[in-house]
Amino acid sequence: MEKLIEDFSVGLFFWQTLLFIALVLLLWRYAWKPILNAVNDREEGIKNALAAAEDAKKEMQNVTADSEKLLKEARAERELMMKEAREIKEKIVSEAKEQAQVEGDKLIKQAQATIESEKKAAVTDIKNQVAELSVDIAEKIIKEQLANKDKQLKLVDNMLNDIKLD
Repeated sequence: MEKLIEDFSVGLFFWQTLLFIALVLLLWRYAWKPILNAVNDREEGIKNALAAAEDAKKEMQNVTADSEKLLKEARAERELMMKEAREIKEKIVSEAKEQAQVEGDKLIKQAQATIESEKKAAVTDIKNQVAELSVDIAEKIIKEQLANKDKQLKLVDNMLNDIKLD
């Protein structure tokens, strides 16, 4: 260090200081301003990017909330539609049961009416056949009894005895 102090020259110091100041001024004018501007621009770009990222994050949260809201609404609407479909199904089934019951009752009444009608027709037919048979039998009996004159007189006497006069 002493050697530096012994070799110290004021002129050299002056020129070195002058060159250093000139270099600093040149750097200030041509290098520092563009470097500082670039650093400031970079800093501003980073701030803008962070702000944009924050805005995007908020927008994403809003979109997510909207999506969840729409999903809940869709689920609620689906449940409502399912409930309505079940009610419509139950109503249709109930109406079909009622209609089937009415049709069944109607068919039963028609069948009963048909059976009753056929029963009456069969009874009438049987009565007619019995009447015909009775007439045929009576006719044969009377022919046999009327064929003989003694039997005829006896039959007339029996009938007269059976008749009571009041």
